[in-house]
Amino acid sequence: MTLSDLANVVALDHRCFGGLWNEAAYSREVHSPNSDLLVVETPAQGTRQKMIGIGCLWAILDEAHITLLGIEPQYQRLGLGRWLLIHLLRAAGDRGLTHATLEVRQSNQVALALYQSLGFQVAGERRRYYADDENALILWCSHLQDSSFLSELQAQQQQLNQKLQATTAPAASPTTS
Repeated sequence: MTLSDLANVVALDHRCFGGLWNEAAYSREVHSPNSDLLVVETPAQGTRQKMIGIGCLWAILDEAHITLLGIEPQYQRLGLGRWLLIHLLRAAGDRGLTHATLEVRQSNQVALALYQSLGFQVAGERRRYYADDENALILWCSHLQDSSFLSELQAQQQQLNQKLQATTAPAASPTTS
């Protein structure tokens, strides 16, 4: 992702999150040495790619705080969210981080199942965390440097790459800032 992508990222943010972050916030993430900001794009159609996913983590001491994970609604349930989360976790591991955390809406059972399938466990709750007063569950994953965990992430990433290439789903390509 580059600064020239900011308008597209903000538009994607509105479609995925209802306008969680603005252009200035994304600009800060692009410039921050403590952030990994990944986007998923469709293959180039002519000279244009379409941004369809976004994920961000903040590196804080030995922890990866996953702040964003979203896929364009029409591209959901194709494995792209899992694919993006795996890339974020691998980026965290590459930074030498040992733990990952995030908040998820208590009602978001699809996201909760995804996170738990990749080793996250419920560690607590934030009451009335969201603007609509819904509670958030705090999730933790504490084995980012475990070789068996990293091997499993790599195996899942390879399986997803093959699945995405074999379907009519757009091939995903991560771009980091």
